[in-house]
Amino acid sequence: MRAYSTLAAVDLGSNSFRLQVARIEDDQIYPLDSLREPVRLASGLTPEKLLDDDTQTRALACLERFGERLRGLPQDAVRAVGTNTFRVAKNAPEFLKRAEAALGFPIDIIAGREEARLIYLGVAHGLPASQEKRLVIDIGGGSTEFIIGTGFKPRHMESLYMGCVSYSRRFFPDGKITKSSLERAELAAQDELQTIAREFFKGKWQQAIGSSGTARALADILQASGFSDSGITAEGLRQLRAALIEAKDCSQLQLPGLRPDRVAVLPGGFAIMAAAFAALKIERMTVAESALREGLLYDLLGRFQHHDMREATVRQFMRRYHVDPAQAGRVAQLAADLFRQLAESLPVDLENTLQSLSWVARLHEIGLSIAHSGYHKHSAYIIQHADMPGFSKKEQTQLALLAMALRGSLAKLTEAVTATEAWGMILALRLAVLFYRSRADLDLPEMQLRWSGTHFQLALDNAWLASNPLTETALEGEIKEWKNIGLRFVLAETPQKLN
Repeated sequence: MRAYSTLAAVDLGSNSFRLQVARIEDDQIYPLDSLREPVRLASGLTPEKLLDDDTQTRALACLERFGERLRGLPQDAVRAVGTNTFRVAKNAPEFLKRAEAALGFPIDIIAGREEARLIYLGVAHGLPASQEKRLVIDIGGGSTEFIIGTGFKPRHMESLYMGCVSYSRRFFPDGKITKSSLERAELAAQDELQTIAREFFKGKWQQAIGSSGTARALADILQASGFSDSGITAEGLRQLRAALIEAKDCSQLQLPGLRPDRVAVLPGGFAIMAAAFAALKIERMTVAESALREGLLYDLLGRFQHHDMREATVRQFMRRYHVDPAQAGRVAQLAADLFRQLAESLPVDLENTLQSLSWVARLHEIGLSIAHSGYHKHSAYIIQHADMPGFSKKEQTQLALLAMALRGSLAKLTEAVTATEAWGMILALRLAVLFYRSRADLDLPEMQLRWSGTHFQLALDNAWLASNPLTETALEGEIKEWKNIGLRFVLAETPQKLN
């Protein structure tokens, strides 16, 4: 993958949308420009989990402004991600299309644990080197991420469905603050925390760190109000609780260090932080300046430097599910060779497509760990639903679709696959699996695979086919399978006769 001197990250959070542009020098990231808008995406979720029209309009206007700043940057140099609200909104797929058009770049919806991994990566790069175990808590608008890690490596990651926007709407409607509403909010958060408390309890880590807006806002208020000398403390939170109850209403809050755009979501964020301090026995927390955006940038930089987390995840999955590396390698190599030939007659992003082919070829047999019968279905299910660090949900869906396509009827794919290049990837993979059915190194004949503009055509030596009747029969079945979905796949006698 080509390296770039300028990278950009777009964090479409449930509270704020943020953009960070940075330059790259000597493998280090130096900020150039940043934008932030309090879109409050989560506040636009209806009880039916639908994003309302006003919130969509506000978000799209922000993305158009971000798009202007990003204009001219290569697509591979920009990574945009959507977090919790994109994960839960039922109309997110429709909104996502409009959002990508407004921004001018693809938007990946990332899972909660992937968000946690990226947050930790950003936080770790902004802190002094240390071998201490660090607890990082990031309270977002719709979810809160908890990570324990050492150095740059996260060890334990969790994401809970509670955030400063959602809790403020749920427990403090119209901005009213009472002792009872604060208690209910904190108890609800502590109830959520019970599912992870044992793993994240004090004693599992040496230093607690808060990241993103809520943690920074709380630290600013505590220090400016004289409730804490630095960072966030349990005693400081106790004094802030009293101040919130005394104010009775968000509109009456007169707290030093409180920015106007944080007022409406302060009670919900406070309740979650106070619950975390109580449940995990935190006494003091420092606050990091970096978070998800910086994590996105360092993760993107790693891809250019061949330290791609996705590649590490594929290798780890192969070990976990006891994939035969020799067979995976055979299938991956032949699929790549065949698709390179197709690429001569198809408009494709060859580098990224070959990368996807390699991943699915090496993962397509992970379902064998469940059952041989229908293993491709099990493989597809695991790829679709497992936590796969580095991969977006869109990438996992695409890989799962390819894994499902490797065996059986093609009819199940006709609604999901429309592009010729995608059918070409499927054909290359199916042929690779077909030719290596024996799971042994073979002296395969010269093959040429082409797209003629109307059909796929494979040319190989007729004499080789005659001496390999099992493969010949399988290819005849493959021809019928493609015909059943209205796509032609034909054999030519020799590469020289390909036209």
